[in-house]
Amino acid sequence: MQEKVQHVVEQNRGLQEIKVSVGSWALLEMVAELGSTDIVYRRVTFEALPDDVLLEVFDFYVDEVQDFDAWHPLVHVCRRWRHIVFASPRRLRVQLYCSFKRPARKMLDVWPPLPLVIANITDDPTSPEPEDPDNVLAALEHSDRVYDIYLGAVQGHLLESVVGVMEGPFPSLESLVLNSDTDGPAPVLPDSFLSGSAPRLQSLILGHVQFPAFRRLPLVAGNLVHLRLWDIPGHRYIPPRAIINCLVALTALQSFDLEFSLPPSPPYQPSRLPPPLTRAILPALTSFHVKGVSEYLEDIVALIEVPLLNDFGVTFFNQLMFNNPQTLQFISRAERIKVSNRATVILLLDTIVLKFSQKTETVNHTGLEIVISSTQTDWQLSSLAQICVWSLPHLSTLERLDICDDRHSSPEWQDDMENDQWLELVQPFTAVKDLHLSKDVAQRFAPALQELTEERVAEMLPALQNLFLEELQTSGPIHKATGQFVAARQLSDHPVALHNWERREGFDN
Repeated sequence: MQEKVQHVVEQNRGLQEIKVSVGSWALLEMVAELGSTDIVYRRVTFEALPDDVLLEVFDFYVDEVQDFDAWHPLVHVCRRWRHIVFASPRRLRVQLYCSFKRPARKMLDVWPPLPLVIANITDDPTSPEPEDPDNVLAALEHSDRVYDIYLGAVQGHLLESVVGVMEGPFPSLESLVLNSDTDGPAPVLPDSFLSGSAPRLQSLILGHVQFPAFRRLPLVAGNLVHLRLWDIPGHRYIPPRAIINCLVALTALQSFDLEFSLPPSPPYQPSRLPPPLTRAILPALTSFHVKGVSEYLEDIVALIEVPLLNDFGVTFFNQLMFNNPQTLQFISRAERIKVSNRATVILLLDTIVLKFSQKTETVNHTGLEIVISSTQTDWQLSSLAQICVWSLPHLSTLERLDICDDRHSSPEWQDDMENDQWLELVQPFTAVKDLHLSKDVAQRFAPALQELTEERVAEMLPALQNLFLEELQTSGPIHKATGQFVAARQLSDHPVALHNWERREGFDN
């Protein structure tokens, strides 16, 4: 559809009338949906179509092209088309795209005062055109027209040039993304950054930058809905109470991500104060993700109540001990993420992931996700086993447990791993009926089953009814080990059936 419409437009620039066979590019289907069926077998002209039908065609075309400049060819065809396009700027995304490589001043002189989008997502890195900050600075001079800013993986000096002039109000700004190049040091956003106001700003993402004026955010963008601060330098841990004071003032905030790049140096000193009798309520927050040391998370969740929370994710840096009573209480208070019927353990090259989800016929919603950063598989298993013995409320409702490696980021298996580590990991999952093991995991898990004593066979995963193995073999060491386990369960009056698991891409099958 995209190519055909564009071909018609390009071949007929400047014409007042374009004749087109209805069946040639599916206009019939679109017109039929609008209730007009009297032009099925005849040639028509666009002049014969009312403005609202043309607008539907334009909307479909812009949707298909998915490009900032999709509307440009339309306004060059004729005066009528130009009038229709400019009369519906938001629907047709009529906006001027500015970047480091586009001559912004010349473009702003040619076009009428349209909304501005500043982005570098479509810039060709192989283009000989230099990255000139003046192109973006020229667009920022029209701050009242800037609707979206997306500058990702920007070199530090270019980003500093941009944020240095982002003073004063941005009354139309709705989305702001600033990510500096992670290969260099994290630039510091000056106090003058967004020192005016951005009342319509709903989404703010800052990556690999330092933002000392974080506390002032509610005064600048009080209507934020989504806030993400990621890859924050380890030495810039924001005091938990400063975070809570900010979040409480952002009453419309629905999602908040706070991600540090490294453990703090010097080490983070947890609060010694008892939890407050009354916690701060975050009334609109539904999604909350944190990456940092576990003691830091403890100090944050001890201060807040999030009644609508249905998506909670935490990434811990590798550490010897995980003692998080406040985090466990916080999870237990979150009614919307307590019930799960499935858990998935994913072993990757540098992390291990535990996801609790509620799977139905139509949706698979992940409510709780716990990630531990570690490159050593034995550390991954022992760390996650510590967390699983927290007596998470999710464990009592689980029916299925998957343990998988990632085909695209496989872990480096240690030869000296102890078999008991696998058993310690699954021991808390006492309600699980179905256990799924990927091929590589089964090769390491099966010997642990073989070592179970007669007394422990029935105690390990006591509700288990079905064991699914990827690429199940009818012979070999895995078949022998699992066969012995199945036979022992049969004798203990806790039968388990063995099945082949055809694992698809991803972990939601």
